[in-house]
Amino acid sequence: MAPGTRHENWTLTVRAEGRVDHQRFDDLERALDALDARVTELVQSATENPAATRLRRYAPEDQVVARIELSGPERRWARKHAGIDVHGDGSTEAYLGRVRREPLDVGRGEDRLVAVRRALVQP
Repeated sequence: MAPGTRHENWTLTVRAEGRVDHQRFDDLERALDALDARVTELVQSATENPAATRLRRYAPEDQVVARIELSGPERRWARKHAGIDVHGDGSTEAYLGRVRREPLDVGRGEDRLVAVRRALVQP
């Protein structure tokens, strides 16, 4: 890293199939590319094999089968968190926050990745 260059540490956390995986990235664009690739992979898997549960009857669209979250560098006592939930039918929902997740509005012509990028780069 060159002198005077600020080091950003973005963490991608993937919770899927009973496992939690972490990856770290030095810049947001690489982290977003990895997030998009994992979401695409998990959506395809959920679409091909809709989720089912034995405990109760939930429709696949009501089940979250994977959660992919990016957390950014610390800024003033807090880290930014945003991510995408993959539902059992392959649908997705972008969110902001960690404990209290707020759905992100995906504007007309936008996709989920653009909504997450916008949420993470806003001050």
